Amino acid sequence: MASKSKKSDEIDNLDGEMGSESFDFPKEEEKVLKMWKEMDAFRTQLKLSENRKRYTFYDGPPFATGLPHYGHILAGTIKDTVTRWATQTGHHVERRFGWDCHGLPVEFEIDKKLGIKGPNDVLKMGVDTYNNECRSIVMRYSKEWEEIISRLGRWIDFENDYKTLYPTFMESVWWVFKEIYKKKLVYRGFKVMPYSTSCCTPLSNFEAGQNYKDVQDPAVVITFPALDDKGIELGFSFLAWTTTPWTLPSNLALCMHSELDYVKVKDKKHDNQVYVLAEARLTEVFKSAEDYEILDKQKGSFYKGQKYRPLFDYFVDVVDDNAFRVLNDSYVTSDSGTGIVHQAPYFGEDDYRVCIGAKIITKVGPIVCPVDASGCFTSEVKDFVGQHVKEADKHIMKFLKDKNRLYSQATIQHQYPFCWRSDTPLLYKAVPSWFVKVEEIKDKLLENNAKTYWVPEFAKEKRFANWLSDARDWAISRNRFWGNPIPLWVSDDFEEVVCVGSIQELKELSGVQDITDIHKEFVDRITIPSKMGKGVLKRVPEVFDCWFESGSMPYAQVHYPFERKEEFESNFPADFIAEGIDQTRGWFYTLLVISTAIFNKPPFKNLITNGLVLAADGQKMSKSKKNFPDPSDTIHKYGADSIRLYLISSPAVRGDAVKFVEKGVRDVIKDAFLPWVNASKFLIQNIERWENEENKKFSYEEISVYTGVNIMDKWLLSSIQSLLKFVRQEMNAYRLYTVLPRLIKFIDTLCNWYVRLNRKRLRGETGSEDSFFALNTLYNVLYWMVRLCAPFIPFLTESIYQRIKKYLGDNAEKLEFASVHYLQIPEVNENLIDSDTENLFEVMQRIIVLGRTLRDRKKLALRLPLKELVVIVENYPGIDLAIKNVESYIYEELNVKKFNLTLDKEQYGIEMKAKPNFAVLATKVKEKMKKLSALIEKMTDSEVQEFRKNGKFVLDGTELSLEDILLVPKLDSTKFSQYEPGFDRNVIELLDITPDEEMVNEGVLRDVVNRVQRLRKEYKLVPTDDITVYYQVKPENSKLNTLLKNSIEYLESNLKKPVKPYENGLNLKVQGKSFDFLDGKVELWIEKLQPNEN
Repeated sequence: MASKSKKSDEIDNLDGEMGSESFDFPKEEEKVLKMWKEMDAFRTQLKLSENRKRYTFYDGPPFATGLPHYGHILAGTIKDTVTRWATQTGHHVERRFGWDCHGLPVEFEIDKKLGIKGPNDVLKMGVDTYNNECRSIVMRYSKEWEEIISRLGRWIDFENDYKTLYPTFMESVWWVFKEIYKKKLVYRGFKVMPYSTSCCTPLSNFEAGQNYKDVQDPAVVITFPALDDKGIELGFSFLAWTTTPWTLPSNLALCMHSELDYVKVKDKKHDNQVYVLAEARLTEVFKSAEDYEILDKQKGSFYKGQKYRPLFDYFVDVVDDNAFRVLNDSYVTSDSGTGIVHQAPYFGEDDYRVCIGAKIITKVGPIVCPVDASGCFTSEVKDFVGQHVKEADKHIMKFLKDKNRLYSQATIQHQYPFCWRSDTPLLYKAVPSWFVKVEEIKDKLLENNAKTYWVPEFAKEKRFANWLSDARDWAISRNRFWGNPIPLWVSDDFEEVVCVGSIQELKELSGVQDITDIHKEFVDRITIPSKMGKGVLKRVPEVFDCWFESGSMPYAQVHYPFERKEEFESNFPADFIAEGIDQTRGWFYTLLVISTAIFNKPPFKNLITNGLVLAADGQKMSKSKKNFPDPSDTIHKYGADSIRLYLISSPAVRGDAVKFVEKGVRDVIKDAFLPWVNASKFLIQNIERWENEENKKFSYEEISVYTGVNIMDKWLLSSIQSLLKFVRQEMNAYRLYTVLPRLIKFIDTLCNWYVRLNRKRLRGETGSEDSFFALNTLYNVLYWMVRLCAPFIPFLTESIYQRIKKYLGDNAEKLEFASVHYLQIPEVNENLIDSDTENLFEVMQRIIVLGRTLRDRKKLALRLPLKELVVIVENYPGIDLAIKNVESYIYEELNVKKFNLTLDKEQYGIEMKAKPNFAVLATKVKEKMKKLSALIEKMTDSEVQEFRKNGKFVLDGTELSLEDILLVPKLDSTKFSQYEPGFDRNVIELLDITPDEEMVNEGVLRDVVNRVQRLRKEYKLVPTDDITVYYQVKPENSKLNTLLKNSIEYLESNLKKPVKPYENGLNLKVQGKSFDFLDGKVELWIEKLQPNEN
């Protein structure tokens, strides 16, 4: 292609041209907040959209007893983004904030405050007094929640909120329970459950799974002498193992695996005593094979029914002859202990199941559970009465040692569940509870789950579906005080049970009319006359698990079915919900169970679940460790938009964990927001310039069909429409994680490509008409962009919109145009999409970026002109003609004298070689890494081309994919040593890196112009300021001085301002700045002229 020389070069950067007016993002956001408040923006938006199609959103209720953290911010941002998007795509979205007011988080705080150790302390002080204390703190941090959520730009209704303590909410929960009760899906029973002795209440399985810790526990082996039917010892003992010695007083059986091999051994170290244990555990129990002699080997089934001597006599008279025998079950393994497990059925789920099956106990008794609500032994265990079970471990071990029943003791480190609220170890303990029969509706749960759409999909198909498949009956009662009372009134013998589903029904049944609050202290005094002659019915003492309340929120928040019945039913299930991935076993689960039990429907259609937000070190965020920045400080420092965009463009939106790194928030401002702000300011400055020059108002003209001739305009208009199409498609699929990278990429396209390469046109240097076309194109695109990005970046889009709104003509004054958030997301205009032009510009950008990389590699500044750029573009038919449309930009951006496109790489002796991509390959091949690396580097050009064509290649029996290698062009260095080669996808590039003196001089001139532009920015000057540039070079006889004297025309052409040599005696108002070039030093001054000096 022909060589091209440039008389005038565009080297000034956009930031310099914009001037240096700072843009304080946090302060700008506070201005927007003030504006929203003054115009009542959120409620106005709701009013403007009230006649549109309803889009239903449920917000899971947090507790207000703690402050919001980054996990809340992430989930809240996802919710806000999606509901804003729905509003701006033709929907009406009611958004009400909710508060979880009952349950352990509240009671735990009061227990700490008042020093309450157990239920008896509450009863002594009075339930009414206790609940009033709880009521006083439920909204402790509600003001802080509202402040930080509002500061983050989230639009949600706090005034019309719902609270789980509202009588209307509580009444709907009663209705929910009665509906489930009427379907015979509720029962009372005993079940071994995770139990918090600190909070004196059982927990659900999903609560128990929230806080596992590594702990050290005792690991003891106990002897159980075998007995015959007459109670005479048979001369051998079973060795059973446990890590919970406190459960041994409640032992009722032993369990062995029927198919495991068990050996009877003589223990030479213990007076030749004979013991039975799993053969697979011999090496763990005995230090050496010389310590024992095997006498017999049998399957576990051989010992089934064998009696043994009890450890304690506490419950010998309570159980029948089925107890204190060996049982068989497959849950026993040979992975740990002795292969024989002791059974305390009221302290272990498997123990309970096995002992029920063996008829040692039944679901109604006998109950061998000598541990009270606070975790202390009751009077049945006379030797350890009053001791907390964990404290009693050491005393029990000493007791058994003294009785010669302790074979060995050690410690074991393992994971153990802790109470998520009190952070104390949980016990597994049988408690009487009210249950929902989840197992009975398991198939329906799975069917309804299949009807929902989740992002990410694996959370639904793997995590949630697996949880549902193994779901057990749900214990919905809690033995607490501050909660919604379970509305069951029963006779003393539980033969008569009345389930109440509303306040009105309770009034009718009880005859008590003055019922306004249905908390425990009010309804427990209400009785219902028996219809079976059993006196009066009293309410059961339990309250609902707060998860039952949050799972009932779709109905209770609107007081269904007592109010808004038709409205609710026409908008159920919800269109969308979102919470963290930990809610797969929490809120998502309880929502599904309740909606399935009542309506046999899923409670929602679409769900986004986010991963955890961790500290920068990968650890869980901890206030005590102070390993994360305070959210309020981060907002104050960087603004809310940057935090929002950082979080919702992170892997957390795909359900993965993300480390919160403050630098990432800062980079959002630097890489995305500042260029966007500068582009908008540049647009406004040049619209004002155009208005001054043309003496008329600029009025935006919407572009629906492009009729111009500028390929840059055509490309940008096509790109924004393609972006619109992509974002609409991805948002319909709730894939925020694919949307944000494309939005950020387009901001780069807009600011760092279109604006920068079109400065001449935008500044009016190519004529008034062309300038209008460029300004109108940029305005159209910015106007599309602020609407498209408004749900994601609410503050900055509003700020930019308010600055450009005045150019909308008559629309600017209309209410529906008062905020960018009142506007609809633009529809896609297919007429503007030209994929051929977009593909061409993608190749052009690849050429330019690769050329810059080659310059950087050889440390050749962009201001230094180079002789030639050779480009080979593969797999692009017609590129030789198409490239002519953009080659001027390649010349300009890479500062080359000659640009040569060729389709013949052999002309330059280029071969494609491969190198191993160690980062990827090492994880795949490991031990073959060295051998494969050598083979990859020996691949011929034809083999590499075949690899690229097929996308895979087999070397030494290993199939490789393209990600396993790095492709590099290799050229004949003997003939083409002047070129530096580079490669990116289908572009091979050769850059001539040998500069000559003329090019060096041109580079110096470009550098001088750049220094002036930087000084403009430093002095806070804008393009319209009238200035004169002065220079002085020392020494006067230098090449630099000669060059500048001979290049005044070049400098003035680029700077668009007068350039004069400095003369002694000039009284300049500013200090000069000196710079070294070539063999001299130039000092530069910029003098701003006052209007009367013109």
